[in-house]
Amino acid sequence: MMRPRRLPPCLAAAILTATAVAVLLLSASSPGGALLASRQSPPPPARPEWGPGRPPSFAYWISGTRNDSRRALRLLRAVYHPRNRYLLHLDAAADAAEREAMAEAVRGEPAWREFRNVDVVGEAYAVDRTGSSALAAALHGAAVLLKVGAHWDWLVTLSAADYPLVTQDDLLYAFSSVPRDLNFIDHTSDLGWKEHERFEKLIVDPSLYMDRNTEPFPGTGTRPMPDAFKIFTGSPWVILSRNFTEHCVYGLDNLPRKLLMYFANTAYSVEAYFQTLICNSSDFRNTTVNGDLRYFVWDDPPGLDPLVLNESHFQNMVNSSTAFARRFEEDAPVLKKIDDELLNGSSVQLVPGIWCSNLSKEQGRMDVESCLKWGDINTVRPGHSGEKLWRYISTISQTRGCS
Repeated sequence: MMRPRRLPPCLAAAILTATAVAVLLLSASSPGGALLASRQSPPPPARPEWGPGRPPSFAYWISGTRNDSRRALRLLRAVYHPRNRYLLHLDAAADAAEREAMAEAVRGEPAWREFRNVDVVGEAYAVDRTGSSALAAALHGAAVLLKVGAHWDWLVTLSAADYPLVTQDDLLYAFSSVPRDLNFIDHTSDLGWKEHERFEKLIVDPSLYMDRNTEPFPGTGTRPMPDAFKIFTGSPWVILSRNFTEHCVYGLDNLPRKLLMYFANTAYSVEAYFQTLICNSSDFRNTTVNGDLRYFVWDDPPGLDPLVLNESHFQNMVNSSTAFARRFEEDAPVLKKIDDELLNGSSVQLVPGIWCSNLSKEQGRMDVESCLKWGDINTVRPGHSGEKLWRYISTISQTRGCS
């Protein structure tokens, strides 16, 4: 299978040239990733089946920076299911050796190699989370996932500091009963202090044109608030429908491009672009659910980042009915607690489901890290957390739109 090459991450080009998107992918289907000789490959799996009556599919954009490859791989194991697509990206702070090591780990997992649904962006580009280069990276990931995956229903953006609170069987089950055009985006039009500090002030993000991560610097002067559209802001972590993702990348009207130009000189533009675009689009505003299904804990008064989560937050995480949580330190003890009590997995193995029910913490006094026999990938079996998440999503999705 021919592997596409990487799209240059210019903010405007992420949209304007998306129909010809190309990304160099270090893929799970690459020929050079042989398994250890002692492992026997399972029989060929059944093909995924799509459409009504079948579970949905997610496309995961997992981003990180230098020394994040282990965290990204642990997160990938925790959110893996053969029905989904996955794209991993380490920014320019990570060197080529770390990127290649991550790709090699992808090639070494039998399930990832067999289902060919995990890719690693093979060339680095600069990203600064406070500038518009972070938005360019998210749009680039969306464009690539549209290119390589024909059947996914929702785009989920995650960072290496995130972790799931439910299994993929739970998540797929919970989303099976809601319309597949819904978008889960935390948003508000109450800008407060952000009106002046974020939207009237200008910044320049050198990471758009430098080959290394570079902090933005303030521009000169200010600009008036726009009257051609209304600005909304919220969480940078989103769950977007395929239809709306295509609108962001291929949109036939001019609003996606106008907003890209506007937010190119805006601090933390990834916290406002998707919110502003969907709430000013008549075709999509009524598909908006005001929630991102993430668990955060903020200081008082809140800082720029949520607090780092630990074991003292565990019960509140469980009670939150959310699907993901952040931020976690690498190998934090609370991650093991999540693995043990919520996911029935471990840091070095895929989370079990009907698709691979032989995965468990211990079999015959031996740890089983890889799937040894494929199961039914077109059926999901939720647990208590799946039922709880289904009720929560069903409740919040009753109220849609922007205000």
